[in-house]
Amino acid sequence: MTLTSPDPGTSPHRELAAPRPRGGVVQSVNDSLVIAKRNVIRLSRIPEMLIFGLIQPVMFVVLFSFVFGGSMMIGGSTSASDYRNFLMAGIFAQTVTFATAGAGAGIADDMHKGLIDRFRSLPMARGAVLTGRTLADLMQTALTMVVLAMVALLVGWRTHTSAGEVLAGFALLLLLGYAFSWIGALIGLSVRTPEAATSGGLIWLFPVTFISNAFVPTENMASWLQPIAEWNPFSATVQACRELFGNPGVSPSDAWPMVHPVWASLIWSALIILLFRTLSVRKYRGADG
Repeated sequence: MTLTSPDPGTSPHRELAAPRPRGGVVQSVNDSLVIAKRNVIRLSRIPEMLIFGLIQPVMFVVLFSFVFGGSMMIGGSTSASDYRNFLMAGIFAQTVTFATAGAGAGIADDMHKGLIDRFRSLPMARGAVLTGRTLADLMQTALTMVVLAMVALLVGWRTHTSAGEVLAGFALLLLLGYAFSWIGALIGLSVRTPEAATSGGLIWLFPVTFISNAFVPTENMASWLQPIAEWNPFSATVQACRELFGNPGVSPSDAWPMVHPVWASLIWSALIILLFRTLSVRKYRGADG
């Protein structure tokens, strides 16, 4: 085997530099799918991550359904079954958004262990690492939603529309979860430890989910809180799912997102993905330099 020496005018540091990432949409998609597959395989080898992720939403379903169900008035009725049907869209939406904390913690953990630095040394699209991670989180969220829907059916939740509309409702939920996972990605890239990413990923989710129409009608809130809740992206998806599931609720306000919740949900999710994906990839590239 013959070794060739570098040209006299070539810096040895340049010979050791990381290969330039390959461009092109197809290559970026392939790289993203490879990273997604890696994270899905990792999840299958650590099943307790999925099990623990299921416990919290199941607890919320049981607690809200049987502890608070009889004391909540929905559309003039205090029926526990009516509140249960009203509640489930909010529980589904809360579940997909709370997955944000896990996404941020996973990326922060990869950063902490140096795995991201290894990916940077490969000739791959820079955004593929983050896209693959968020796609894997989306798959985990979809599996969680299937199990949660079965639990909801067991406690008495029912839909009253066609199968296509029900599937459209779940598609909106997954789109919202994917959008919020990019917020988690930015948080994971911005902190130093997985613990900080978990805390940072949860602290802002509580006001987003509770100042909304998820658990109580917005008309029961203080007057100054109602516009905030009605223009909350989370509320738009919840309201859209209630309409698509055919679940009982209250008459929507005159706020545009409540009158056109499906469109509002799509627009909000698209804007969140566009903004936070751009910021996350820029943050990733900045750390690369």
